[in-house]
Amino acid sequence: MKFLIISHALHKAKDGTIFSYAPYVREMNIWLKYVSKVEIIAPLVSDNISEIDISYQHKHIILTQIPSIEFTSVTKRLSSLFKLPIIFFRIFKACQKADHIHLRCPGNIGLLGCLVQIWFPKKPKTAKYAGNWDPKAKQPLSYQFQKWILSNTFLTKNMQVLVYGDWPYQSNNIKPFLTASFSKSEKTPWVERNYKDTLRFLFIGSLVPGKRPDLAIKIVEALHQQGRKVSLDVYGDGDLQSSLQSYIEDYNLSFVKLHGNTSLDVVKKNLQTAHFLILPSKSEGWPKVVAEAMFFGVIPIVTSISCIPYMIDGGNRGILIEPELERAILTINEALNSKDLKTMSKLALEWSQQFTLDYFELEIKKLLITK
Repeated sequence: MKFLIISHALHKAKDGTIFSYAPYVREMNIWLKYVSKVEIIAPLVSDNISEIDISYQHKHIILTQIPSIEFTSVTKRLSSLFKLPIIFFRIFKACQKADHIHLRCPGNIGLLGCLVQIWFPKKPKTAKYAGNWDPKAKQPLSYQFQKWILSNTFLTKNMQVLVYGDWPYQSNNIKPFLTASFSKSEKTPWVERNYKDTLRFLFIGSLVPGKRPDLAIKIVEALHQQGRKVSLDVYGDGDLQSSLQSYIEDYNLSFVKLHGNTSLDVVKKNLQTAHFLILPSKSEGWPKVVAEAMFFGVIPIVTSISCIPYMIDGGNRGILIEPELERAILTINEALNSKDLKTMSKLALEWSQQFTLDYFELEIKKLLITK
């Protein structure tokens, strides 16, 4: 089977090996176990390989480079319009040769893939929609358009669309699907934590406005000011790193540490001892880090977006907060003072440990073998 991946993810090449963003590649490597040849249609950049990049694992893989496109300014819009025919043509030619077409959405390249795949109704196809599938969510028009095409079974035929969460009134090609990070062998028994001692919080994610790491820091700072023993370890990199570091230094927040990007092994080690994960995001598709935290009994403190309420069972397996400091503090203090946190932690672990890499691989195999 010649498997085609159409993706907006930035790729890098070194010594004949193709690299990209680790969580995405780690997932794709599972798909690639069941195909004989792979072609990737994606942008290629000359950046250095970073700690959050890993390589595809396949003997017969090629990367067909396309230019990246953006529509964030007038200049970038004009430049992107000139690039569209080239990208469209390369995607079309690749689809002609492929036995299975796999789209990564949402994204500008994914949108073009959604349009091109209409011309191939008989070819087996899958799409991974890694954004928020909530029908009520306010999203960019391009995202809404991709969702409409993917769920329109007149335009999109012979395709399984994998989405995060189980939403009502969906077309029959929409399949709820959860991504895993850990294998069955990595399951650990539930460990009882002491919630009366120093509370250890983690923030894991990009340091960008959409993830609100500044709010996470201010929440832990406020708990400290109220006399609670707390610490916060921040793992991730991004545009806000410098301003966050300045804030920590200016206000002498010695209990907050920025660690930058790190490996999954380091993350895993920290999840085994932390009490809470705090992620007050504006938007999420599949918040993998939430599932990773729950896998080890860490209680997530999260905003009510995308499929998160489903993941934490409306508050039985985690704490839902509003993205406003005072209201968030009230909710967290209420949970600390009156909730059965040990049971919440145990329920989180039991739910997340259902979705191992072994289970995930079995489901992917079914999608490919039955096509």
